[in-house]
Amino acid sequence: MTVQGRIAPFAETPAQRLELLHAMERKLLWLSAWMIHHANHVRPNRDGLKVGGHQASCASVVSIMTALYFEILRPQDRLAVKPHAGPVFHAVNWLFGRQSREKLETLRQFGGIQPYPSRVKDGAEVDFSTGSVGLGVALTSFGALVQDYVRLHGLGREEIPAGRHIAIVGDAELDEGNIYEALLEGWKHDVRNVWWIIDYNRQSLDSVVQDRLFGRIEGLFRDMGWNVVTLKYGRNLEAAFAREGGESLRRWIDDCPNSLYSALTFQGGAAWRAALLAELGREEGVRAIIDPLSDEELGALMTNLGGHDVATLLEAFRAQDAAGDQPTCFIAYTVKGMGLPFAGHKDNHAGLMTKEQMAGFKAEMRIRDGHEWDRFEGLDLPEAELQAFLGSVPFATPVAPEGRRLKAEPVPVPDAGFPRPKVAAGRKFSTQQAFGEVLAELGRGTGEAAAIARRIVTTSPDVTVSTNLGPWVNRRGVFDRHLKNDVFRDAKLASAQRWGMSPEGQHIELGIAEQNLFLLLSALGLAHDLYGARLLPIGTVYDPFVNRGLDALIYACYQDARFMLVSTPSGLTLAPEGGQHQSINTPLLGMAQDRLASFEPAYADELAILMRWGFEHMQKPDGSAVWLRLSTRGLEQPQRVLDPAAVVAGGHWMVPPAPGARIAIAYQGPVAPEAVAAFEELRTEEPGAGLLAITSPDRLHADWLAARRKARAGFGAPSWVEELLAPLAPGAAIVSVIDGHPAAHAWLGAVRGQRVVPLGVDHFGQAGDIPDLYREYGLDVDAILDACAQALLG
Repeated sequence: MTVQGRIAPFAETPAQRLELLHAMERKLLWLSAWMIHHANHVRPNRDGLKVGGHQASCASVVSIMTALYFEILRPQDRLAVKPHAGPVFHAVNWLFGRQSREKLETLRQFGGIQPYPSRVKDGAEVDFSTGSVGLGVALTSFGALVQDYVRLHGLGREEIPAGRHIAIVGDAELDEGNIYEALLEGWKHDVRNVWWIIDYNRQSLDSVVQDRLFGRIEGLFRDMGWNVVTLKYGRNLEAAFAREGGESLRRWIDDCPNSLYSALTFQGGAAWRAALLAELGREEGVRAIIDPLSDEELGALMTNLGGHDVATLLEAFRAQDAAGDQPTCFIAYTVKGMGLPFAGHKDNHAGLMTKEQMAGFKAEMRIRDGHEWDRFEGLDLPEAELQAFLGSVPFATPVAPEGRRLKAEPVPVPDAGFPRPKVAAGRKFSTQQAFGEVLAELGRGTGEAAAIARRIVTTSPDVTVSTNLGPWVNRRGVFDRHLKNDVFRDAKLASAQRWGMSPEGQHIELGIAEQNLFLLLSALGLAHDLYGARLLPIGTVYDPFVNRGLDALIYACYQDARFMLVSTPSGLTLAPEGGQHQSINTPLLGMAQDRLASFEPAYADELAILMRWGFEHMQKPDGSAVWLRLSTRGLEQPQRVLDPAAVVAGGHWMVPPAPGARIAIAYQGPVAPEAVAAFEELRTEEPGAGLLAITSPDRLHADWLAARRKARAGFGAPSWVEELLAPLAPGAAIVSVIDGHPAAHAWLGAVRGQRVVPLGVDHFGQAGDIPDLYREYGLDVDAILDACAQALLG
């Protein structure tokens, strides 16, 4: 018999099913501990370095993950598993048959499963990577927002119902500031269908956490509109509390400092007995509770916390499931290292069982030598019954025929029908203006670009208007789960912005926290995999404040999320702004960051080419996210025909050099007028000189490195930058100029052994106008000509 394509549940009573869940709980504890032990003590160690792992952190969350994965979760639910519980996650998938034994043996090995769950490295079973503490937790909130966006726009798969977004959270992760930024943003957007389950073991990497922290946690969540469910005690302790003297016992545990509770847990039943008798020995009824128990039984009773009691967890999860979609925080009390020899010890975070301890643990778990990896080794129930149970688990059913990672067809990007800025000859125009105009034209939603426009979703951290998204938003509206009128418009008050909000809007307005921008871009950029909807996300931010959200940007790229980042204005070209709004390192960030193609066009025609290419590149299997660094400086626009391939490859000759030329000037971004003026003066003496426009040192450099790797292997063609520089004489000089760190261009000399004099900005902080700042920081015409003279003189 089957139910919706899966084996029907065979366990007729709750007690039978609970027994099976306890078997899975036991198995997860063993497999996670053995996986780490095998990596450190069984597998050959060639370099002698500790491999590491987190046996104690895994143990504290085993019961929570048992209740979730083997009973509560539905196929459409999406999860972020706390980083240090990675081995438990892999063990779950091994029991489901979604992971191989060979992979379990490669934990933390080259080419093997990762220390922390990774979408890119560990496969389709990972919904959200969680290696960067706190970010995976917050991402579940933004994932829920994106799920709502997809469903309200009719872009998702109708056969897949809405899922919950669940984070299993280490309590120390709550020290991360991005958690609270995300909480506030979630409140603003009325985010639903989110559960955060806090593994409240009251231990961090270095110490025991502060007492009564749970009260602050609870208050913060309730203030943000969350329901809070505290799971402090398991059923055995609750039964003890119901007896005479039980309330005294409860008060004593409630008042017990975290450090003392941890120490007693590590010491065991005899220490518990001594402490309880010293404090409560004269209390009526207390001795009747504890005296009949052996030391082992007393230790088990005193550590019977809610987060280790599967029945208690199931009751709480089911109750909240029935209550609706309100975001909910479960504070599940646990013991770090529960069931292991070092349970409760304050130093157990990075602790590993010794070989002797593992031998004892193996005997306790009834694991025979040579059978450590057997799926059902050490369990009392028949294998057929256990296998049938696993087949009956709701989460065992794939969310779709293709599995947990959904498919969404790419959206065709037209060439001829893609908007280009209409700029009259000689008119000054900035790349930021051009970006706004292209988006505004797309916002009309007509012609060949209509399909693209429907899939674009923009977002910005309170700089929507100042980054030129205003016209797009005026046409496509602001997204909100609820209809909200624009009060100024309704009152007929003059305003350039029409900020009506509705479920049909295509702009998500954020507060000023940049971490939230990149977390939302990450969720939007994974919508094709998670929700079966192809989106084309665009996020805008001031260029210097990329640094404030850099951790989340790196995290988004690590997950291979696909989006277009537009950072503008950039550099010190935004002259009147003070030093805090200037940036110099972002070109280097663009070059260094994997899975991110970075560009800085100088002119509108280059930008239009890159935007069109970017929308296409974001959707390719071997594509990536795209970063456009733009400027507010208006430049006179050239009338020309460009080779799009050269612009995308990273550079093109504005004026090609004569064969064997002794010098060329290379520029990037808004310093183009100074480079052009210096070039015109230079070629009165060096008529063969060339003028090179660099649109992406990132693409040039990456292509060059790839070509070198192929050349070492004995095949491959020259890179694009080698072809660009080939006309120059072998000993020619290249003077480069960028409103950013000069190291972005300094590597050009290594391509063909030519001399490079890189001009750029290595310090900043002075407000002024462009002529003053360019003169001060060596970006003006005189500085470029001086560099040319220096280069020619050698």
